[in-house]
Amino acid sequence: MAWRRDDSTAPRGQLRIYLGAAAGVGKTFAMLSEGHRREERGTDVVVAFAETHGRPQTAALIDGLEVVPRKRLEYRGSFFEEMDVDAVLARKPQIALVDELAHTNVPGSRNEKRWQDVTELLDAGIDVISAVNVQHLESVTDVVEQITGVVQRETVPDAVVRAADQVELVDMTAEALRRRMAHGNIYPPEKIDAALTNYFRAGNLTALRELALLWLADKVDEGLQKYRAEHDITSTWEARERVVVALTGGPEGDTLIRRAARIAARASGGDLLAVHVTKSDGLTGANPANLARQRQLVESLGGSYHQVVGENISDALLTFAKAENATQLVLGASRRSWLLALLTGPGIGARTIRGSGPIDVHIVTHSQVGSRWRLLPRYRGGITTRRQIAGYVLAVALAPLGTLVLASDRTGINLTSDTLAFLVAVIVVALTGGFLPAVIAAIIASLLLNYYFTPPIHSWTISQANNALALGVFIAVGLVTSWVVDTTARKSNQAARANAESELLRTTAGSILQGQGTLDALLERTREAFGMRSASLLERLDPAGGAGRGPAGEWAVVACSGDAPVTRPDDADVDVPVTDTLSLALAGRPLPADDRRVLAAVALEQQRLTAEAEAAKPIAAADRMRTALLAAVSHDLRSPIASAKAAVTSLRSEDIAWDDADTAELLATADESLDRLTHLVGNLLDMSRLQAGALSLFPRPSGLDEIIARSLDDLGPAGRDITVDIPDNLPAISADPAILERIVVNLTENALRYSPAGKPPLLAASALGDRVELRVVDRGPGIPEGDRDRMFVPFQRLGDTDNTTGVGLGLALARGLTEAMDGTLTAEDTPGGGLTMTISLPAAPGN
Repeated sequence: MAWRRDDSTAPRGQLRIYLGAAAGVGKTFAMLSEGHRREERGTDVVVAFAETHGRPQTAALIDGLEVVPRKRLEYRGSFFEEMDVDAVLARKPQIALVDELAHTNVPGSRNEKRWQDVTELLDAGIDVISAVNVQHLESVTDVVEQITGVVQRETVPDAVVRAADQVELVDMTAEALRRRMAHGNIYPPEKIDAALTNYFRAGNLTALRELALLWLADKVDEGLQKYRAEHDITSTWEARERVVVALTGGPEGDTLIRRAARIAARASGGDLLAVHVTKSDGLTGANPANLARQRQLVESLGGSYHQVVGENISDALLTFAKAENATQLVLGASRRSWLLALLTGPGIGARTIRGSGPIDVHIVTHSQVGSRWRLLPRYRGGITTRRQIAGYVLAVALAPLGTLVLASDRTGINLTSDTLAFLVAVIVVALTGGFLPAVIAAIIASLLLNYYFTPPIHSWTISQANNALALGVFIAVGLVTSWVVDTTARKSNQAARANAESELLRTTAGSILQGQGTLDALLERTREAFGMRSASLLERLDPAGGAGRGPAGEWAVVACSGDAPVTRPDDADVDVPVTDTLSLALAGRPLPADDRRVLAAVALEQQRLTAEAEAAKPIAAADRMRTALLAAVSHDLRSPIASAKAAVTSLRSEDIAWDDADTAELLATADESLDRLTHLVGNLLDMSRLQAGALSLFPRPSGLDEIIARSLDDLGPAGRDITVDIPDNLPAISADPAILERIVVNLTENALRYSPAGKPPLLAASALGDRVELRVVDRGPGIPEGDRDRMFVPFQRLGDTDNTTGVGLGLALARGLTEAMDGTLTAEDTPGGGLTMTISLPAAPGN
């Protein structure tokens, strides 16, 4: 019975994936079994692509299912079979079984990757059941390589698998999988021993199995979070242990993080989340250095760091914990003293416990418990010294002056007016000098108000309760107002400092991006930011002139910005030690400790790292060369060897009687293949010697016409069609004839390859001063100017799609050999179209 789907506007199909830890766990078997189950229920199922790997049990499951014929593609002389996407779309079943989701299709296929084919099927409304191993997921390929030592070439983006409607784990213990391997149920007998001793070691399989389980657990957790959000579920479901640790930026944070990590480690797969709650103004007073260090500690323990904004710390912590479905919350014991706790009420810990619900709250003690004993926060003034002095002067002067003015007219002003007048004076002092001057002003004003204006006058007693209340309110308002003013000024200064530091970093980064030296730019910005005359970075030298330690060493100026650089730390207004041998010296004025930013030290380390990186570039280039060599010559070495091997094997075969023509053809094939191999190996060896500086050259006066004649002979019949234009009076050149002959052959072969029929290349020579130029001209398609330098890089063959005719060493070797003889090789456009390669060599002395 033929099944068809009539709806042309079907919704997007559903994707089901069988995930395994390694080959042989039974993914394809499970996929085909599910196909049979669906078909038995009356569903239209086809096998779009299934790879049995020669396993009879798996192949038997294909019987009874409709199989869509595969598409046959030719690539590099061989034929490959891929899934025929067009045929599946035309067939349009309800369910398509597609194996090996991470497979890379043969070039020329509809899509590069099979998962892209699957996406097309899903978009057409076809449900897909597929299979993939965990090592093919992009996010874990580096981990798999570290575990197994095998680089995964075929990968599938995690987002594709995560977007699947169903992901089912096909699991098997490492011991059971190794038994399957030993019984020959996975690989053929000749591969079993190698697999068991390498990739399929018990440790490798166990690690891959754990990766698959953890990845699927994350996928399940995503589905759980989505379900909770869709159904507005805010209560905690203890499906997985999640430990949230609250950080304040205090020194106790390290203790809390380690304790929370131990709690999370008690349950396998537990998560550790660190959270810091900051106020909406962003100026919480938390120590940024502590938070940065604690963030690194959390991440080193496998946790994650988060920062949330909230005015109420307890509510913010609980909101975050519930949103993350946390099971436990770790807080530090309060640093407040018992007296402060008694006066200010319950702390964050107590309020968090009351609202925690099913979340367990751990209060962890630490060395900082009870260290904050003050009733009021530590005073950190935000007012400048000049304003504070002015505030003290006003505090001492305003209250007595106001007393004289108010005491002279007792009939028209009552106590309320007197109190308000003194309150204005306290506010003026607070606005001018900040908290401490305002406190002094409030005390003086309250004493004078009590003695001169509160009945009984000229007495320190207060007869009426109303007057006592007014006096108390006056003092409280004065203190609160002064504290608010001082806090506002302090936070304004912090904001200004933060803005200045941000501007400093922005301008410094801009200078660096514009090409200015990193260290010089940082020193200049540092000097400008702090208003110094000069900023110098000094390095201690030992008496012998090398970098060393000890007080007897001399100092050298590494870099300087500004006028009159400081040459010794002792002569600087500000000396900031960077390391044992480095010091930042600033001249101009003393700076407070908070302003001693050692930005220059970071720049120096960056500069030294840059120098090390520059030194490592040749090593990296050599490594890239080796990698490119192995990747590029794999085909070119195999092809001639395989051809010669096949020819010789055929000749030695006793089953076939070859005639003379066949024997000659086979011998010619072997000879040609060995010549190709000899030419390739020679080029590789020459390139290696050239890069190592070990290539021996013997330059001597030589005639260019003789060298060109030998080069054309080397080209065989193809060289007869080449046009040569060599003047009779051309001077001799100074070059190694054998090396120059190889250069000409390489360039001429390249020109022949791209020259159109009927337009052979031209070899033309001319003298230009004390040099001789040889031009190899072709009428081919030419090369864009932007690609001309790249075509001289080894293993680059511009416009080619395969390596059947070489590995791209010809031009690179030609340029290297030319430069080794004090010559140059350049490329330029041929007038009228094409490419001209010009060799310039010095003329021989005495011409």
